[in-house]
Parts: sequence; C-alpha cells; structure tokens
Amino acid sequence: MSNIADTVPGPGKSAGAGPAGLGRARLRGFLERDRVRNTILALIIVNAVTLGMTTSDTLMARFGTLLILFDQLVLGIFVLELTLKLYAYGLGFFRNAWNIFDLLVVSVGLLPQGHGLSALRGLRVIRALRILSAVPQMRAVVQALLDALPGMGAVIVMLSVVYYVFSVMATIMYGAAFDEWFGTIGRSAYSLFQIMTLESWSMGIVRPVMVQFPMAWAFFVPFIVITSFSVLNLFIGLLVNTMQAAVEEETEQEFEKLRELVRRETDQVDAHVLQLQDEIRALHALIAGKSGGKYGGQHGAAAPQDKTGDSDG
Repeated sequence: MSNIADTVPGPGKSAGAGPAGLGRARLRGFLERDRVRNTILALIIVNAVTLGMTTSDTLMARFGTLLILFDQLVLGIFVLELTLKLYAYGLGFFRNAWNIFDLLVVSVGLLPQGHGLSALRGLRVIRALRILSAVPQMRAVVQALLDALPGMGAVIVMLSVVYYVFSVMATIMYGAAFDEWFGTIGRSAYSLFQIMTLESWSMGIVRPVMVQFPMAWAFFVPFIVITSFSVLNLFIGLLVNTMQAAVEEETEQEFEKLRELVRRETDQVDAHVLQLQDEIRALHALIAGKSGGKYGGQHGAAAPQDKTGDSDG
C-alpha cells in the first residue's frame, strides 16, 4: 500500500491558496510527524489488548467500567484523527487504502452496541494490522504474499482438479460402505481435506476403510503424497521465490541508488577537474603574458643604449 506522502501533497505543498490552504498544510505536517503516528499506533495496539480483556468475565467484573471508558476514549481519538485527516487531505484522503480501511473500521465501531452488532464492534482490533506497514520487514513479507497470489492461484486450481478426481473416485469406491465419509462428492471432499491435513487420517478414516477394503491404502497414500507433500512444497517454493525476487529487486534498487550516487559524484569530480584545468590554463597564460612583457621591456631599454653607442662611434 502506498504511503500518504505518495498520494497527497506534502507538508510544504499547499492544497490551496490563502489561509485555509496554509492551515491544511500545517495540519498535514502535524499529522505526518513521527510522534503523532507512533502515538496512534500505540493506541491501536493498546486498544487491541483492551478489547481482548473485555472478553474475560473476571476482568469485566473488576475493571469493566474502566475498560469501556477507555474504549470510548480511544474510539473518540480515532474519530478525531480521521476527521482531521479528512479536512487536511480533502479528496486525497481516499487515495490511500489504509485511510479507507481505517474509516470503515472506525465506522463499524460507531454502530450501536446490540446483541447482533457487538461482534462487529470488535472489528476495531483489525486496525492493529496497520503495524504491518510500519515495519519494513513485514511490508516485504506482505508484498511477497501478494505477489505470490497469481502463482498460488494456479496451484489452487490444480489442487481443485486433484480433489475433484479423488472425490469422485472415493464416492464411487467407498460411498456405499461409508456413507458418512464418502456418501456424496461433498462429503468425500471434506474427508479428503481432513486426510490431507493429516488430522486423524489413519486411525480415524483410513484404517476403518481398510477393514473392508484392504487395498484402500493404494488410494489414500498417493493422495496424501500428491496433496500434503507436493502441493505444500509448491506453495513454499512459490513464497520463497517471490520473497527472493523481492529481496533481489530491493537490492538492485539499492545498487542503482549507489550507482546513481557514484555517477553524480563522478560528474562533480569531472566538473572540478575541468575547472582546475581551465584555471591552470588561465594561470599559464597570465604567467606567459607577464614573462613576455618583462622581456619586451628589457629589450626596449637596451635598444637606445646601442643607438647612443653607435652615434659616439
């Protein structure tokens, strides 16, 4: 996700002329201070902890009033923060995905607290995910996950085809004897998913099936190898390759910055060298001019003496 500075004018750029534009620019500068951002981030984390504390009956019995008051205070601060951002950035506020996310989550927090909506109010804890954008390493991981989605989609499609084929086969072979597990394609897919996760797959499903079908292992073992091991390794390989590509791209960007810095320094050095060469040439010309004038004056003074000597002779 892009930063605010990438989508809206910076603190030094006024969104409009006059006192209003200057006031918005100052407000943007205030909101973009590290101290303000860190304070909001700390409130997000603390509010996430207090929301978790409200799920405890013991804590609510002792500190329920205090927790509710603190929650309302933090919610008010969040509303004030978004209001100031809306005024400071104008329509540019909606160009940042994190701003829209915050607006939606805080709006959910403003819903009336009822039996059906109290769970929605708990969605404010999702704002703690903003910490992902504050840590560069986390941003790299999130970006790698997003970049890996196209490749993961292809793997998921392949896995779906495998599931469908094995579900149909399991329903045909074992549906009549084990209707609870393989009576329909849906039940077979769910049972195969349990087998893929290796959760009670042997004693819970496969061994009971093998009591009636001793060769059932020849069906389930290849399925586990294909899905649990091969597909899992494909997912891991995609993530590793994507993260490696992201690291290489970041490294290449750093090298490009260093190369650009070296080019600038080299250009400056070349300019200084050319300037020094021009100064040296000018100095040589000045020295040559003075030397020529001195020798010319000496020859001019010597000429009349020679003339006088000739006249005396």
